[in-house]
Amino acid sequence: MLLKDNVAIITGGAGVNGLGFATARLMAAQGARVAILDLERADPFAAAAQIGHGAIGIVADVTDKDSCDAAAAAVLKAFGRIDTLVNNAGITQPVKTLEITGADYDRILDVSLRGTLYMSQAVLPTMRQQQSGSIVCISSVSAQRGGGILGGPHYSAAKAGVLGLARAMAREFGSENIRVNCITPGLIGTDIIKGKLTEEKKAEIAETIPLARLGRADDIAGACVFLASPLSTYCTGITLDVNGGMLIH
Repeated sequence: MLLKDNVAIITGGAGVNGLGFATARLMAAQGARVAILDLERADPFAAAAQIGHGAIGIVADVTDKDSCDAAAAAVLKAFGRIDTLVNNAGITQPVKTLEITGADYDRILDVSLRGTLYMSQAVLPTMRQQQSGSIVCISSVSAQRGGGILGGPHYSAAKAGVLGLARAMAREFGSENIRVNCITPGLIGTDIIKGKLTEEKKAEIAETIPLARLGRADDIAGACVFLASPLSTYCTGITLDVNGGMLIH
């Protein structure tokens, strides 16, 4: 198994149709001990119970630094170490530039960008002490192409910020054997698009993608497992596109 004895934290992982849950499930199947972090209303305990394999759920708000620190401490108490962090928590909003309010901006950037910083800060002291660790940050193809199909410009900005933050952390902590990488998903068939796109529209989009389909949550999960595993020990600061060829540079 690729992640035997690995302890992995996945933020925003309680939604059973989401990227985080798929990642937690696949990591557990590959031998990891998994901690699912999410808001109380998302019920991370039920998600962990569904995964099994000794997975635990922890209520945490990634926009609150104390909450992130407490979550990391709870994982350490439960498992004794932290090997992997998947910064998956994020929200979106389909509005145009001139419609974005200050509150909208704060809300979107706080979860994706501030949350990535706070959770990384929470686990990095332990990873430094271990002299090992892998942080995987979920960005988006919208950060690269200047806009997505569903997210507004502030979402693209937040996800572009994640790319810059991850690269800077990769430079800062590489000498301590801590790797920091990003994944940029394309359009993935999760609850985030449920009810927002007709089947006809999905088919139209699929026709523009070289692999001729929308992504699945497990496609992103597989990339997360790769970046957490020994298979990627010489990868840091990379942006791994998982979009079926939607954006070919």
